[in-house]
Amino acid sequence: MSMRWFKKATDTLGGLIFLALFLTFLVQITARFGFNKPLPWSDELAVILYLWAILWASSFMVAEREQVVFDLLWNSVGTGTRRVMRIAGNLMIGGLALVAIPASWDYVHFMARESSPVLDISFQWVFLPFVLLLLALVVRSAWGIWQAIQGHGLQAQGIST
Repeated sequence: MSMRWFKKATDTLGGLIFLALFLTFLVQITARFGFNKPLPWSDELAVILYLWAILWASSFMVAEREQVVFDLLWNSVGTGTRRVMRIAGNLMIGGLALVAIPASWDYVHFMARESSPVLDISFQWVFLPFVLLLLALVVRSAWGIWQAIQGHGLQAQGIST
């Protein structure tokens, strides 16, 4: 399995989640304002899909270079210091995510006992993307550390013209 295939699959699934959210909004708006008959399931599904869309995109779709950064300090130091900063930052983020995975998984697994009030969807499935986000942060941080050791990604950041 190549990374290109994985990226395409995660982008496709993210797009389908967003499409389902959009269609749910259309149904919700039509029922509420067109027929004056709000549908309780559409509110619940919209919240669940919104949670999934945000966490899925954060986990698999948004590249590191597209993240919001404060680069004033980064741009004012040399390459060696940038390498140390990138390794330290990735160690903190990846390390915290790694430490949080077991307790987060325990909680998500525990939430299998409860379900959403209208659609009866297990909260384990509702909150699962948070664990996926933590796993993705660990993998991305490890990759960032490897890239920094190799000397990649240490150039100045900012808007290029």
